[in-house]
Formats: sequence, structure tokens, C-alpha cells
Amino acid sequence: MKKSSSILVNKNTITSIAIGGFDGMHVAHQELFKNLDENGAIVSIESGYANLTPKRYRQEYSIYPIYYYVLDSIKHLEGDLFVKLLNEEFPKLKKIVVGYDFCFGKNRRYCTEKLKELFDGVVVVIDEIKVENIPVHSRVIREYLKDGDIQMANKLLGKEYKIYGQQITGQGLGAKNFVPTINLKVKEFLLPKEGVYITKTILDNKEYNSITFLGHRVTTDGSYAVETHILDEEIKDNNYTTQIKFIKKIRDNQKFESFEELKNQILKDINLTKDYFINIY
Repeated sequence: MKKSSSILVNKNTITSIAIGGFDGMHVAHQELFKNLDENGAIVSIESGYANLTPKRYRQEYSIYPIYYYVLDSIKHLEGDLFVKLLNEEFPKLKKIVVGYDFCFGKNRRYCTEKLKELFDGVVVVIDEIKVENIPVHSRVIREYLKDGDIQMANKLLGKEYKIYGQQITGQGLGAKNFVPTINLKVKEFLLPKEGVYITKTILDNKEYNSITFLGHRVTTDGSYAVETHILDEEIKDNNYTTQIKFIKKIRDNQKFESFEELKNQILKDINLTKDYFINIY
């Protein structure tokens, strides 16, 4: 029986670790985790640039405990000192799992073969993972998100891309003139390309079918917004941290000549989204 991710595990019990950056916790990362034993753990090296799954959200995607090490505090170590640190931190360590391109130590001059020499235990090196012949890397996923290709990004992630945001007060136009929306402030996550998306919105642990706009309100005040509309549900304002899972892009952001034209397009987008959920789910 594998341990619960919610339990803080004593490092003295850990016998295997996977080492990496693990931003995204994507399908290639999951391949590393499959090689951990019952007393496994994840060692996440924090560069400060993670924006697919920022640090405090990463545990959601693994049953193994995650220990975080700041890159700036260890990158000066020579290879032998890095391995010594791991052995001191995890005194029962018998196995290390890394990706094929893993490098460590000062100036990243130590890689997988050197790790095998320095570590007195098993070193498992996972080959490059591809999906539809596309190499799975966090940087590749970021590019698909920036291009608005949510479906390919999701394939590489092995799950629907999800962001967290705090509810804020919007323009007030939606409820009065268009459709009611929940407006979000998103700080830590990479946002996909501006546009309209078929989504799932999670409030208070309940998931709703939704449609989400993110981008500059070019037809109204020009400000940047993240707005989600819950389909066929009346949701009252609250202070819940809101989660949005992106499923498919409908269209790019665009400017309309009138509010009426904008409203008509919004209604078309909503109907398309409803049809999608009827036919797919």
C-alpha cells in the first residue's frame, strides 16, 4: 500500500527518489515516478521558473511526498558533494531515478553516467518520452499553451491543464448585459493564449461545465481579464479559490463593433460549448 501524499514522511524511511524540476508533473515525469518503490519520494529542484504547476500545487499529482531544494543553494556543489548531500538527507537511499538529460553539480557538468559512478546504489535513467512523436518537456508544453493548442498540451501533460485563481470583482457588464461570469486574478500560472475556451470550473470541490475567456477586453475597457461562465448553473459570488481546467480552444480573442455583436458571439460560443459537453461527456 503506497503512502498518502498528505502525510509528512520522515526522510529516514525513504529508499528511492526521483530527481528533477517536475514543472507540469507531466507524462514523462510520471514515468520516473513509476520506478519508485513503496518508500519512494520526489526531490524537486526549484529554479524559480515553474509556472505549469507552481510548487505548492505539485503534490496534487503524485502519491509520493515531495521535498523541495532551491537550485541556487545547491548548484555550486561538485558532483561528489551533491551525492553526499543526498545520502545525508536520505540515509537509507538505495535507488535514484532521473531522466536521460539529467545533469547536476557546478556548471551542470555532471550527468547520468557520472551519477552512476558516484552513487553507491541503483541509478535508473528514463529515456526520452514522446507522445505522437513529440518529445515531452515542460518547455514544449509551455509553447503549446502560448499558441493556444490546449489539446496537444493536455496530451503531453496527461491531464487537463489547470490553473488556480482568486475571485475578484469584474466590470459588472456580464450580469447586467451579457452573461454572469466569475472574474479571477491569476498570479502564479502560465495563462494560455488569449481567447475563448471550453473549460471545467471547480468551486468548493464541485466541478461545473464552463466557458472561459482570457485576454484583453478589446471591445470594452481594454483591460486583461480571466472570466469563466458556468453553464446552466446560477453561482453566487463567494471567496472560493477557483480552479479552471482547459479542454479546448473555441476561438481567438477579437474586437467587435458593438455590444450587441459581442453578445451574439458570446451566445454562439456558449451554445457550441454546451453541444461539446452533450456530445463528448
